[in-house]
Amino acid sequence: MGRETSSEIEIMVPPRRGENVVHPLEANPTAPPRPPEQAELRPFRRWTPWLVPVFVVANVIMFAVTMCVNNCPRNSPRPCVAPFLGRFAFNPLKENPLFGPSSSKLEKMGALDVTKVVKEHQGWRLITCIWLHAGVIHILANMLNLLLIGVQLEQEFGFVRIGLLYVISGFGGSLLSALFIRSSISVGASGALFGLLGGMLSELITNWTIFENKFAAIWTLIFIIAINLALGLLPHVDNFAHIGGFISGLLLGFVFFIRPQFEWVGQENVPPGYHTGSVKSKHKIYQYILWIIAAIFLIVGFTVGLILLFRGVNANDHCSWCHYLSCVPNSIWSCKSSASYCLPAQDANGLNLTCQGNGSNQTFFFPTASETRIEELCRQLCS
Repeated sequence: MGRETSSEIEIMVPPRRGENVVHPLEANPTAPPRPPEQAELRPFRRWTPWLVPVFVVANVIMFAVTMCVNNCPRNSPRPCVAPFLGRFAFNPLKENPLFGPSSSKLEKMGALDVTKVVKEHQGWRLITCIWLHAGVIHILANMLNLLLIGVQLEQEFGFVRIGLLYVISGFGGSLLSALFIRSSISVGASGALFGLLGGMLSELITNWTIFENKFAAIWTLIFIIAINLALGLLPHVDNFAHIGGFISGLLLGFVFFIRPQFEWVGQENVPPGYHTGSVKSKHKIYQYILWIIAAIFLIVGFTVGLILLFRGVNANDHCSWCHYLSCVPNSIWSCKSSASYCLPAQDANGLNLTCQGNGSNQTFFFPTASETRIEELCRQLCS
């Protein structure tokens, strides 16, 4: 149903050279300047993180609003979970094992539904879906990961770059998901979270010269990303959103996270009157090359992806093996999703629905039912 992230692993970025230095006290203005070898370097600016906590609060508020609109006791024909919560009670676990609302209410709130995006031109769902979550378990996992990863990055690079990285990566995850996932809705912030992981990896690569223990750091980060992507192969997890978010974040990291050379930073802090030899450039050539290549891939990738999406192209028709990137079938589980199409039959006893995806049949005791109500009941029956 939704996008899920995996284990909550804290990612520690190795220290940068000259980062944890102490500013000297103001010197006597009559004293001679200190020689270059004794001059202390100012660290890169550290920001006070506030945007990531705001994102967490916004996601929690959206989940609460969704549960309020869901109102399980009134709208579900089956017994709700935790009915003492009133309209915030959870839908039956057979419908939503993550302790959350029905899929029809998620769709109403802005979940990613390819049919509505393409045929009804609701492109805004590519953004709104990253602020919705399928259940309590889903939002807890995502928000813990967001705090662990996002706060650290915002301290390093500020709210503007991290905010843009988060939203654009989430959009990139939604776009790739929409091109491949056609038979179910998708919600969750995990595409944006994978974008933050991709940004961390590209920052290690583009700022290679300023890190200590760089090889250990990069292999640790690659291992964590691989584990998260591997867990995305489980059924009902939208790994295309993970992959799209990661690729977007990786490319954006080359654009947003470029740092000046360590030698250039030191050169800027040398007292007046001292000559440091040859002047160092602010950035290395490979940093400029990565910046240009990443910017081109981002622009071309998003443009082509949007054109294909709104033309109704199903990417699975052009890649026969790509569906294995999101789910690998085996003897334990199946990757086939039950389509939410029902055969309705209304009589004096009520409404009888038969799900054409999984064959489930149930009678609902409604004298009359609108098309919206039938669609909602059908989704519950087929889930």
